Amino acid sequence: MTLAGRPLWRTPAAVVLTAMTGLGVVACTGSDTSLDSTTHAVVPSTGTGTTLPTAGGTTAAAGLPSPMGAKWDWGRFAEFSPFLRSVSGGTTYYEAVWCDIEKDRGSQDWSSLDRVATRSREVGVTLMLKLRVGRCWATSGDAQHERGSKSKTESAMPTDLGAYKAWVRAAVARYMKLGVREYAVENEINSASFWAGTPEQFTTLAEAASDAIRAADPQALVVDAGLSSTSYGYGIADWLLRQGREAEAVAAYNAYYERRIGTRGEQIVAVRTRADLEAALTSEQGVRNLAYLDVVRDLAARKVTDLRQIHFYEKYSSVPQLFAYLRSHTPPGTPIQAWEVGSFDKGRATTDDAIKSDEVLKTMSLVLAEGAQVAIWLPLAFDPGGRNGDEPRYGLLEPDGQPRQAARIFQAMVDASRGARAVKISVDGVTGVGFDRNGTSTAFVWSDRSVVVQLPDGAKVTSVKTLDKSTAASTTTLGPAPQQLVLPVPTATLLKEQR
Repeated sequence: MTLAGRPLWRTPAAVVLTAMTGLGVVACTGSDTSLDSTTHAVVPSTGTGTTLPTAGGTTAAAGLPSPMGAKWDWGRFAEFSPFLRSVSGGTTYYEAVWCDIEKDRGSQDWSSLDRVATRSREVGVTLMLKLRVGRCWATSGDAQHERGSKSKTESAMPTDLGAYKAWVRAAVARYMKLGVREYAVENEINSASFWAGTPEQFTTLAEAASDAIRAADPQALVVDAGLSSTSYGYGIADWLLRQGREAEAVAAYNAYYERRIGTRGEQIVAVRTRADLEAALTSEQGVRNLAYLDVVRDLAARKVTDLRQIHFYEKYSSVPQLFAYLRSHTPPGTPIQAWEVGSFDKGRATTDDAIKSDEVLKTMSLVLAEGAQVAIWLPLAFDPGGRNGDEPRYGLLEPDGQPRQAARIFQAMVDASRGARAVKISVDGVTGVGFDRNGTSTAFVWSDRSVVVQLPDGAKVTSVKTLDKSTAASTTTLGPAPQQLVLPVPTATLLKEQR
């Protein structure tokens, strides 16, 4: 693979839904250095009729949907269900693996997946499915990668596409009755531990799956495989390098992988020069990442897929540049959903829950502010018995289901986002997201420096460290610790006061 010839795409209208008028808004540039405010709907695109559930909530907005969700261990559902009910109205996903459901050809067992779909509805969460092949009689060759206690394997190309399409149609016909409307084709195909085929084979598989999904449910949305979080640093750096922005490309690569460098031996290393960066981009994994980034863009451009799925586990400060890249490499009109959002910090993770909680808020705020329709936190809870006992990916709950401070912050964000519109806040050193509903708003904001923010009459300020102690104020001083602002006016009014 060469490092030339990838076209850039215009900013998708479905991602940037409505620019705020009268505020001197400047559209995002490739380096995302402008100060802008953009508003986004936090409900799914209505282009194909998809809706979120109307399960209960805990505020006056009870019954309205939220763009926020979580992914949990179903073996601990009983412990987690109280919290899940408190943040109902959002989404989650689950992997449906053909080789697990049909272990012997012609004998399908849907019972486990039925239970997942039913219980998701019980706690007011919309289920989305990742349809994976796995490796068994339906494919050739033996599994080369096994993961976790359930011995999950990579997927391989089916030997009989007709049988595959029949299984996909059966899955969609079955679960559309339980409210499933979004189906992803495979998962993180840029990793050999998830996909054993070639880019060309995956394209063929995605086309077959798309046809089968639409045949079974014309209202369903087809979603791409969702590449791993680590793929995007390569894409960002490659994009900047092609524009002749060498220093920015090197800096962006190192910033994106700030918490990955050194955690995978020589797989992800710091780069200092253009030659170092080009060596990373032309490495075996670099070439694979860039190839599959091209594949998912092509599938969206040809309308094989309806939605772009992203995964993000890096430091929150990389979110704006990630979305600048996505807007330039996603066909117009293609919505973006973040099916996996989290915080990876292996080996160097702080034990300070306050710092981790702040990062949960900042990451989710920025992902939604930049235009993601859906953001699902993973994992919901820490699993000390899992593969990584040092908790490299931070959970909202303790292993027994008790909420951490991060969970209380998450609940506050869910309540604020129900039935609201997400507004990007990036003005005069203030960063965050506002959720507008019925002429009022709730904003979650912070600043990398000390900034005094002018507030409208009737505003209330809450430190996210307490959440239960609001005070009326005409100004507030922001710093790195986020604050919640409850405002009697839309976010645009707050932004106008700061200019």
